[in-house]
Amino acid sequence: MPIVVNVDVMMAKRKIGASELSDKIGLTLSNLSVLKNNKAKAVRFSTLEALCRALECQPGDLLAFEEEE
Repeated sequence: MPIVVNVDVMMAKRKIGASELSDKIGLTLSNLSVLKNNKAKAVRFSTLEALCRALECQPGDLLAFEEEE
């Protein structure tokens, strides 16, 4: 998929663990894992907003477009 989710990168930059982030944004660990491992087929704007607030970043910091070869 050409859209890459970089939640794990931002988590590392902000030094926040999955459990802490999960608690902050109200997302289950399993759903956060789906996002982190680039397995998500969609993301709600409310989830994206919560991630941006918790990680103090912009949507472009979490999502990237990469051409498929």
